[in-house]
Amino acid sequence: MQFNSFTFGGFLLIVLALNVALRDRRAQNAMLLVASYVFYGWWNWKLLTLIAASTALDYVLARQMVATDATLPPTGETAEVNARRRRMLVRTSVGANLALLGFFKYFNFFCDSAVTMARGLGLDVDPIVFDILLPVGISFYTFQTLSYTIDVYRRQLEPAESLLDFALFVSFFPQLVAGPIERASTFLPQVQRPRILRAGELVAGVHLITWGLFKKVALADNAAVYADAAFNDMSHASGLGLVLGALAFTLQIYCDFSAYSDIARGCAKLLGFELMLNFRLPYFAQSPSDFWRRWHISLSTWLRDYLYITLGGNRGSALMTYRNLTLTMLLGGLWHGARWNYVLWGAFHGLILVIYRIVPFLRDDVRKSDGLAGALNLAWRIPVMFALTVIGWVLFRAETFDQIRYWFTHASLERGPGDVRTAAALAVMWLPLAAVQTVQQLRGDLLWTTRLRPALQVAVLALLCATALIFGQREASEFIYFQF
Repeated sequence: MQFNSFTFGGFLLIVLALNVALRDRRAQNAMLLVASYVFYGWWNWKLLTLIAASTALDYVLARQMVATDATLPPTGETAEVNARRRRMLVRTSVGANLALLGFFKYFNFFCDSAVTMARGLGLDVDPIVFDILLPVGISFYTFQTLSYTIDVYRRQLEPAESLLDFALFVSFFPQLVAGPIERASTFLPQVQRPRILRAGELVAGVHLITWGLFKKVALADNAAVYADAAFNDMSHASGLGLVLGALAFTLQIYCDFSAYSDIARGCAKLLGFELMLNFRLPYFAQSPSDFWRRWHISLSTWLRDYLYITLGGNRGSALMTYRNLTLTMLLGGLWHGARWNYVLWGAFHGLILVIYRIVPFLRDDVRKSDGLAGALNLAWRIPVMFALTVIGWVLFRAETFDQIRYWFTHASLERGPGDVRTAAALAVMWLPLAAVQTVQQLRGDLLWTTRLRPALQVAVLALLCATALIFGQREASEFIYFQF
């Protein structure tokens, strides 16, 4: 069930009506859990067994950690027994969840890679291939449940007493398929208490949904036409055509993914929930670390808290810090999918993170200046980081190393037939995004349109809807991050 479909529109209206009609929080939670399973099962009902199994396993393991503390007070010899049992429980959770994720998402990938490597060494090896259906959103809900059991293990969180509440935390339909990756410490309390629908949140929800649909239908899907034309047949694209294709994908992936997050946050607000902000104007970033504070924030903070810090973070030597950054970004790239170009994209971001730490004038602390010096810093830092981001997206979008090599050896400013028309079309698409987000950046307010007078708010929403209906793609296309 796609957010950008009339089916989802009808589904959402029914859920909203039931949520208002049901006054009791438990009844609302039960209804939302059923709705979430219907939403997820719309793709393939058999996949519900995976999310249900993951939910039940982590609920029981977290409760067992608390039971261990209760039966074995942490004193003397029992403290070590307690610690060993808790480690066993959290390792069971991590191992089982990563095993499911690894099998469904990476099994064929690693088998194919091993066969390719063996054949390169002259060994005749037959590949082992399973016809595996990748469960939609498995990377997102796996990381969400892992953060829960790890937080309980670290005694940073009390486990949920109600299986219903925990199941809703795992499967809440607005963010189930493509995030944001919620933390139990912030989302479970919302599930466990009565929710009050306030007028301001309802208005913000409508604005987020409308803006998200506009970005997806009018910007991302139209930009995809030009990105696909360049990347799917590079040999017929001019040097400038390849550059324009990369810029088209840069627009597409941001508008596509941030649109999903906006719609998810908007739907959640209409139901009385607050999801975390997942994007904060990433193309205004001044450095790689600044970019990751703005792009896919729920994943970048997850990787920081559960991987980078676990590896040692920046507590050791500079070389150890660089190693930890690189490993974190490599695994962050692999999280996106079972292709080596994602690993290369992660390696690229790890490399520029390290370079920006090593080179003195690139470091983050250098850019924090006011007046003319600060303005001059912005004048070059933002464009340079944007150019690096575009290069990264080439690695991300290309499907083979041959495509990557071709782009970097043929991209230029040499114009070909139709390039002027393509550039004009992309400029028209970039313009509304740049205008809105420049105001957001200057005001420091991502929801500034909700502060306008009611008549102006209605006019803005009407303009976005009309533009999406007139210029948007007719068929509902899948969001890019559904494949991750």
